[in-house]
Order: sequence, then structure tokens, then C-alpha cells
Amino acid sequence: MAAGRRAGLARAAAAGRRAWPVLLMAYERWQSLTPAEKERYRRQAREYAHRGRSALETARRRNPGR
Repeated sequence: MAAGRRAGLARAAAAGRRAWPVLLMAYERWQSLTPAEKERYRRQAREYAHRGRSALETARRRNPGR
């Protein structure tokens, strides 16, 4: 069990090292946006989340037993 946990931590650490430059670039890009651009992205994210919730709700109504 301990060996599996160590392997999982090693994979997570490797993924973190690979993801760090991408996350840093995304953060820097976000910081460079104007407030209006940031609000536009936030509004888009809210709309996408609403569409996702609506799609899940529709699927649940169609298949109530699942």
C-alpha cells in the first residue's frame, strides 16, 4: 500500500512540474487583461456553468433511475 501511495505522489509531483509553466502563463495573461475583459470571461464562465447544469438536469429527467 505504501509503495502505491509513493507512486501516486511521484505522478502528482511530475504532473505539477509539467503544469506549473502553463498555469503561470495563464495567471500572467489574466493579470494583463482589462477589467472589462475579465468581466467578459467571468460572464462566459457563468453561462457555460449554467448550460452544464441545465444539461445535467435534462439528462436526469430523461433517465430518473440512473
